[in-house]
Amino acid sequence: MLKGIPKILSPQLLKVLCEMGHSDRLVIADGNFPAESIGKDAVVIRMDGHGTCEILEAILQLFPLDTYVEKPFNLMQVMKGDPVKTPIWDEYRKIVNAADERGAAVIGEIERFAFYEEARSAYAVIATGEEALYANIMLQKGVVCP
Repeated sequence: MLKGIPKILSPQLLKVLCEMGHSDRLVIADGNFPAESIGKDAVVIRMDGHGTCEILEAILQLFPLDTYVEKPFNLMQVMKGDPVKTPIWDEYRKIVNAADERGAAVIGEIERFAFYEEARSAYAVIATGEEALYANIMLQKGVVCP
């Protein structure tokens, strides 16, 4: 046991977060995301019993978002014409506002198929049990400043 580490972060996930370097990407995937096929060249971490918000909140306590890119936090854009609503994005904005001084300005959107393509080069994919649609997140790691 360690003090100050959110309990949701498993030893495997902590190891991966430590291994990642500047500009490496981490995908937090909803339950519908093809984590195993997209992440076949990445570390895939199963967190099926958890939602994306609780995982994101814990990770952002330790994980610096990249300051060298405008949008180090990207969402999978809703397909044009898809009537899906994304209220979970409002929760993401609240979490980012609390974790990063730049606030929601760091959040971007990537077209669905481009998101899949970029996710193929992610360092790790966290497969969650999130049921919300379009709840996928891609984070780009920044540097830890002294």
